[in-house]
Amino acid sequence: QVQLVESGGGLVQAGGSLRLSCTASGRTSIIYAMGWFRQAPGKEREFVTTIRRTGETDYGDSVKGRFTISRDNAKNTVYLQMNSLKPEDTAVYYCAARGLYPDTYRYWGQGTQVTVSS
Repeated sequence: QVQLVESGGGLVQAGGSLRLSCTASGRTSIIYAMGWFRQAPGKEREFVTTIRRTGETDYGDSVKGRFTISRDNAKNTVYLQMNSLKPEDTAVYYCAARGLYPDTYRYWGQGTQVTVSS
């Protein structure tokens, strides 16, 4: 199994920046992609970004140009750099991981709260 632990959430003013980290442990060799999702109160979970083993990345439309995902393979860690934060970015951010098949995220972290004040 794979365990994921997020860190780096907090309170920031609009226009500010935060960096989230997610460290994987356990059977990390099976991980093909890691990503970030978020869920705001009363809303459905939303895809934020993903990075594959190949290095390819995808971003949700609402964060393109503001958020950047990166990774440190030696540390089994992915980072989410969030710039130009908006109040609508307020949510619990979850790290997730999946193998190559099936292409659904099977492993999830506990979540970290990000709050952006106006």
